[in-house]
Amino acid sequence: MGATGESSDIVEQQGARELLLDTASSIMREGDQVDISLSELSLRSGLNSALVKYYFGNKAGLLKALLDRDMTTIVKSVDALVEKDSMDPEVKLRRHIAACIDTYYAYPYLNRLLMRLVRDSDESEAQRIADKYLTPLGQAYDKFIGAGIKKGVFRQIDPQLFYFTVTGAADRFFSARLVLRHCYGTDTLTENLRDRYREHTVDFIMAGILAPPAA
Repeated sequence: MGATGESSDIVEQQGARELLLDTASSIMREGDQVDISLSELSLRSGLNSALVKYYFGNKAGLLKALLDRDMTTIVKSVDALVEKDSMDPEVKLRRHIAACIDTYYAYPYLNRLLMRLVRDSDESEAQRIADKYLTPLGQAYDKFIGAGIKKGVFRQIDPQLFYFTVTGAADRFFSARLVLRHCYGTDTLTENLRDRYREHTVDFIMAGILAPPAA
């Protein structure tokens, strides 16, 4: 009986923790922001805001947990592609750029949250974030680009600058709802808009990377 009750408590706690993260994510996505109000979080989730302290220590801990959850999506995707040695470099890079667009559509606050936490954290935490998420991406790009150059598929490009190009393209569009609202009459990030932007961005970036045809 005791074991069953204990197991039930664990399940309930896990569900509450995920609900807090999901709700925080929704608030930041809908509000085009990288901060949350604990009172709004409590209202939207239906949970006592004291649970933030229980699970995460404080609001900063919640934001770090959200970053860890969301950045893992990109890192796992990159790791999976790195392991596909037989895949054509161009196909691999196209899939990665497309996956970045999809991830930033789901979490448009992601890069701004990453930069905020790196800036606001102490040196050891900032380094942990960099080591866990930025360094693996840089290493993956070295492999992606290097393999393509070696096969003659890509021209000579800087993998470090490629990181800023892809991240900037993904982040800027999905965090620019004010531009959409005032210049194009909408601020809704629809799936159709995502799909159009994904196709545009993949083709646009790849056009600058592919080596010219041999004469």
